[in-house]
Amino acid sequence: MEIKALGIDLGKNWFQLHGVDKRGKAVFQKKVNREKLPLLIANLPRCMIGMEACAGAHFWARKFQEMGHEVKLIAPQFVKPYVKGNKHDQADAAAICEAMSRPHMRFVPIKSLAQQEILAIHRVRTRLVQAKTSLVNEIRGLLLEQGITISQGIIKFEQSLTDLLDPEIEELSPHFKEFLGELVKEFKFIKEKIERFEEHLQQLGKENTAVKRLMTIPGIGPIGASALVASIGDIRQFKNGREVSAWLGLVPKQHSTGGKPRLLGISKRGDMYLRTLLIHGARSVISWAMRRRNPVSSLEKWCLGLIERRGLNRATVALANKIGRMIWALLAKEEDYKMYAIA
Repeated sequence: MEIKALGIDLGKNWFQLHGVDKRGKAVFQKKVNREKLPLLIANLPRCMIGMEACAGAHFWARKFQEMGHEVKLIAPQFVKPYVKGNKHDQADAAAICEAMSRPHMRFVPIKSLAQQEILAIHRVRTRLVQAKTSLVNEIRGLLLEQGITISQGIIKFEQSLTDLLDPEIEELSPHFKEFLGELVKEFKFIKEKIERFEEHLQQLGKENTAVKRLMTIPGIGPIGASALVASIGDIRQFKNGREVSAWLGLVPKQHSTGGKPRLLGISKRGDMYLRTLLIHGARSVISWAMRRRNPVSSLEKWCLGLIERRGLNRATVALANKIGRMIWALLAKEEDYKMYAIA
């Protein structure tokens, strides 16, 4: 039995396999559990293995590569058109096998263990930030029911809570103060955990050359730089900076027909977390440029001119797009960002 390509539909405990020969004819179909899968793959002759880029895919991809197989990961939305008939594990495995054989199919780069560890820190930090924001809003709402309003901003929020919990201030009842004190302890606990994760990411910026290089770009700090380096991996998978921007979903979506080009808003494809970090970074750069009034670099001059012509929000997204192209240039050419001052 000669297997040219093998499609695997991943699961938590059970995996459906579908193998074809060089003519594309199905020659192997089997369902195995997690314990038997590594042994079965190790005993197969060297072949091309395809899987959807989902939970656990990068782990299995690294494991199969160590066994000598060529592994391809495909985005699930690119596999769906090849599913024939009703959806089930066997049809999904066959669709993966069919999709990976297409000559123009785009594949997902396999992430290393170090990349996944960095992204795990970012995911946990994001959840903690959301929990902190939710808790702050909850405390604000509870105090509003007591007729107390707190100004916006986390610094003013913490100062207001300190004043309200002062024993000499009788604006709140002792029972409510005790209840509020428990919420404040929870807030401080979450804040300390976020700071520990951010310290780890800042340390990574001091040790990793690529992260350090991206931090020279205006609007990118240790959090954004580490997330970008861990997500992008090998920059050579992109031909130019525009491909990076398109991968981040920062280029216009196109709906053209009959030779009439029609560009819509940004496509919002790719990783929403990375796109959010870049747009927030671009917003901070524009904020500083507007405060200075007199631009000190060609980038700030470009931003201020674009704001006058197209408005603040469009200029912010356009700057995020430009930063995405800078990322490719710096990583591909292995250079630091050079700021061109206005003479």
